[in-house]
Amino acid sequence: MSHTTVYRYARELGLHSHLRQPKRRRGYGQRRTGRFADRKPIQARPPEVAERSRIGDWEGDSVRPARGTGAVITLVERRSGFVRLTWSPDGTADAVSQAIECRMDRLADYIHTITFDRGSEFAEDRRLERSLKAAIYFADPHSPWQRGCNENLNGLLPQYFPRSRDFSTITMEELQAAEDRLNDRPRKRLGYLTPSEVFFNPNHIALQR
Repeated sequence: MSHTTVYRYARELGLHSHLRQPKRRRGYGQRRTGRFADRKPIQARPPEVAERSRIGDWEGDSVRPARGTGAVITLVERRSGFVRLTWSPDGTADAVSQAIECRMDRLADYIHTITFDRGSEFAEDRRLERSLKAAIYFADPHSPWQRGCNENLNGLLPQYFPRSRDFSTITMEELQAAEDRLNDRPRKRLGYLTPSEVFFNPNHIALQR
């Protein structure tokens, strides 16, 4: 009996998954890891970003549920801790970029840079650079501490949106309510001012380091 016949009968009986599969070449059917190779690395950011000496340098990430679909996109301004939350129905690069553009458009004058992780959902970074007129940088792989503000924000998010929830059911009203609570919470490092107060009037504080 030929190999072709064996595989045909196996498929008809639902047993094909138990047959040995031919070894795939490296990279076949896998996400490309070099998609950000020609993008601006975090080390290329201007010194003002690390110093938090100005308003307008942001960090961005996405948070997905344990099950279900959808993604919450989190953006936080480094000096003030001011938060912007938005949502994508499927977490694709196109949908995430569109969501960020819509949410950040009114703040375009307050965006100098955004630093993302290297998730595929941020692959439309050049589109964002054009639309927001901002420089986009990427953290090193597996280095969440390089975006500490964003990681801290992501740690607070389950208070409002547990990961057990299907994020496709989240409404913009819920996101706005969570955003308002986060932006109106006094912070020790801001001298117990709120992120909103500092973002819209950054000159009256000295950050506690």
